[in-house]
Amino acid sequence: MEKIKKRWDIVKNWQLVFPIIGFLLTLATGYYFARKVLHIIDFNNTPWEWPITLLGTCLLTYLLLKFFLWCFQKLKNKWVTQYRWEMIAIFIVFAITGSLSARLAAPLVHLLGLDYETSSGWLYWPVRILIIFPIYQLLLVAIGWLFGQFQFFWAFEKRMLKKMRLGFLIP
Repeated sequence: MEKIKKRWDIVKNWQLVFPIIGFLLTLATGYYFARKVLHIIDFNNTPWEWPITLLGTCLLTYLLLKFFLWCFQKLKNKWVTQYRWEMIAIFIVFAITGSLSARLAAPLVHLLGLDYETSSGWLYWPVRILIIFPIYQLLLVAIGWLFGQFQFFWAFEKRMLKKMRLGFLIP
């Protein structure tokens, strides 16, 4: 445990929640993708289903962790944080925000009378993306605040909107 605390600049025990949540979310993602692959290759309801699920989950979790650690190295100079554990919190916020905004957009598109099955993809997807965008912007700051990273995400929002020439939307 001391090794983890030292590596991630954890000075208080409550900060351990971020590496734990990050690992659990990575493990859940590995499991989700392992199950999706099993469905694709039609290995459901076979004697090998759970051993392959377990092996695939472990392998995918390991690969995802390696990828995220590589991303931390690449972004540590670009994203200025006081402690390394804040990088984990930032990654968690991006993951939750992206998934949640995509989930929340589906019923809003449905309220407009567009459905994936009955509408043209040329209409459905641009409308859905246009709806996801403002939801994502609001959720990014709100969830960032919940994870104690409001300052980082507020500055991130301002930079992103200015680059998109939408800086007039923020004070």
